Amino acid sequence: MFNWSLSNKPLNLIGGLDFKYRMAEEKARRFIQSSDMPDSQAYCANYGAHRPGMSMREVAEYYSKWASEYEHDLSQDRYLGPFYACKAVAEEYPITSTDRKSVRILDVACGTGFLGEKLRAEGFATVDGLDPSDKMLEVARKKQIYSELYCEFMSASALPITNDKYACVVVAGGMGEGHIPCAAVPEMVRIVQPGGYVIIVMREEYLTHVQEYAGRLEECFLKLQNEGKWKRCSRAVVPKYSFDNNGVIFKFKVC
Repeated sequence: MFNWSLSNKPLNLIGGLDFKYRMAEEKARRFIQSSDMPDSQAYCANYGAHRPGMSMREVAEYYSKWASEYEHDLSQDRYLGPFYACKAVAEEYPITSTDRKSVRILDVACGTGFLGEKLRAEGFATVDGLDPSDKMLEVARKKQIYSELYCEFMSASALPITNDKYACVVVAGGMGEGHIPCAAVPEMVRIVQPGGYVIIVMREEYLTHVQEYAGRLEECFLKLQNEGKWKRCSRAVVPKYSFDNNGVIFKFKVC
């Protein structure tokens, strides 16, 4: 099993960052020490992708090394992000009133295709995927669930995607240390057609524990609303998003 070990790391791993980041590491250590071996190893592997101070490129490289074990480690009994994300998308496109086959969706941070599989099972036939890890995309490509795959970072830089291409952009598991920055959010809006949706599903504690997001991410959301770019439809906290951690689901309708 691919594993990044936390058990032998000192508690000053986070160095000079704020106390709350050290507390996040301590929480991870407590979970690892109190869990059985499979859960402990899976949590540790996931934590390795969210270490404070990681760059986006380091994160992508980590996921590439983890790709062959990712689906084993983050099985649905440990990670419900794709389930919550699929449910959130399906709620906006009821099968009774929508031709789901025609709804074009971009799965951002698609990884090996967990969410893509669930969307296809719900009748969404036009789903593209985007992820910066080539090895994760190799796994996703074999499933033949995506119409198109982009090996790209979701950042402030313009994607090779035209304006208003998608009815919905959905992110599940793409937020965290060294993951999608606040500056990438306007780029999501750019590629969604007016009346479409941006749906972001993430671990709730990242709003305060991740330096990039603390006091900034929800302010970014509000700024876009005040500028008339989108309107927030809902903000919902959900249980057991990842292991025992709550998640939060943001839904925005693009103007």
